[in-house]
Amino acid sequence: MDVQWWYWLVLGVGLMLSELVVPAFFLIWFGLGALLVGVLLLVLPALALAVQLLVWSLASLVAVFLWFRYGKDRGKPGEDWSADVHLGEIGLLVAAVGPFARGRVRFQKPILGSDEWPCLADAEIAAGERVRLLAFEGNLVKVARQS
Repeated sequence: MDVQWWYWLVLGVGLMLSELVVPAFFLIWFGLGALLVGVLLLVLPALALAVQLLVWSLASLVAVFLWFRYGKDRGKPGEDWSADVHLGEIGLLVAAVGPFARGRVRFQKPILGSDEWPCLADAEIAAGERVRLLAFEGNLVKVARQS
């Protein structure tokens, strides 16, 4: 079977469109590799199938490597996904909190992806009071009355 250049283009577009179904953002790089081989085969029609597969594999692996090395946003220190940045934020208690009772605090802007957190405190604080974020303790936040 003789592989035509447009086979690679169809494969590339198919892989890139399948990225809409698979949420991993991974197949797009193999699709780009297939598009590259399709264009290369259009320019050099006598390219052997083994060379085509080798170019596709290498181009796809290089694209994946470059994406994970340089393109993927890892979140820089001091940005929104660092817990230390949010210490001192002011929130409003929506459920009372005490030394042995959990409460709930709502922040004006989301903190680590959530705007409402279960909380602990060293003293009794009534619902509706403003509190300051002191620390993160697992999936809870420690708060104190705003001074």
